[in-house]
Amino acid sequence: MKLRTSIVTATLAIAGVLVVAAPAIAHHAFGGEFDANRPILLKGKLVKVEWVNPHSWIHVEITKPDGAKEVWMVEGGSPNSLLRRGVTRDSLKVGTEIVVDGYQSRDHSLLRANGRNVTLVDGKKLFLGSSGTGAPDDPK
Repeated sequence: MKLRTSIVTATLAIAGVLVVAAPAIAHHAFGGEFDANRPILLKGKLVKVEWVNPHSWIHVEITKPDGAKEVWMVEGGSPNSLLRRGVTRDSLKVGTEIVVDGYQSRDHSLLRANGRNVTLVDGKKLFLGSSGTGAPDDPK
């Protein structure tokens, strides 16, 4: 009976460690997914906002020079980091025209970027709270 209790306790402890470590393993560094040498400027309409952890996502529909439309996914900081910088759900409303300053994904076939700033039509600039290049304390 004592051996069985020890096995159950050990199994639960290992499961607990894995649950706690999973988000840290899944989280990526800026340089692992985005290219600091590929700045990008996206101008278009905000079509979707995802307030999820560990990163928020905004989806921007841009019109290419040939008139075709593309929807880019732009990664921002966590909802908590955005809120601390004054960015709320009301700041980013679907349908708003915006300009996103950021960095393209290393896989250039993806329509994905890491956002640094969002500029609204009234000129107000919002910091997206990205990690790595573009973060407020980053020397780049």
